[in-house]
Amino acid sequence: MTISVGDRLPEATLMTMTADGPNQLSTGDVFAGKTVALFALPGAFTPTCSAKHLPGFIEKAAEIKGKGVDTIACLSVNDVFVMDAWGKSQGAGDDVVMLADGNAQFAKAIGLEFDGSGFGMGVRAQRFSMIVKDGVVTELNVEEPGAFEVSSADHILGQL
Repeated sequence: MTISVGDRLPEATLMTMTADGPNQLSTGDVFAGKTVALFALPGAFTPTCSAKHLPGFIEKAAEIKGKGVDTIACLSVNDVFVMDAWGKSQGAGDDVVMLADGNAQFAKAIGLEFDGSGFGMGVRAQRFSMIVKDGVVTELNVEEPGAFEVSSADHILGQL
């Protein structure tokens, strides 16, 4: 079942890189008591994700945070090392938290995974964005396959 507006995010374990190495985070660690703009994409270093999706959130980070967002988080079904390298190569810095959902645990738990095996990618997260307040989804934007519109930083800004 796909998550909906008004639903609480399920428990899942995600990974992020710290100065001390890989760090496990629960969804509670990421979302509890905060307003989070989360966007997910099929893969680090892929064309649309690298040319438009992540760069838009980096570029608009101050505006998004200026509208009451505590954390901007980028999620992909990649390992923590790939997400860290991609964030560094894109200049995400402290503006966007890079979250690795290496086994697609979170994507599957919210019903927003897809099978990219035909492209040699395995199970991935669909392209989507959401606004989450204290663990509850208040806005949800899921892209049609191949599209990049409603999950963009500009679309999120319009919802805040």
